[in-house]
Amino acid sequence: MIETVFLALGLVLIVEGLAWMLAPSLVEQLLEMLRTLPETARRQIGALGLVTGLILLWIAHWLGA
Repeated sequence: MIETVFLALGLVLIVEGLAWMLAPSLVEQLLEMLRTLPETARRQIGALGLVTGLILLWIAHWLGA
């Protein structure tokens, strides 16, 4: 179980690092756009990301990861 957590965190850091390395100005534009959204919309985006991540982890577990 703990190895899956480390695997997931490592993959998140790789994707985040690639975004910042390859397109830092686009990341900054995205953050600026997020600042203009109301707090409820940001919470909904966060909840959607959380649910999507849980579904992906469940699928990976179901496939034998």
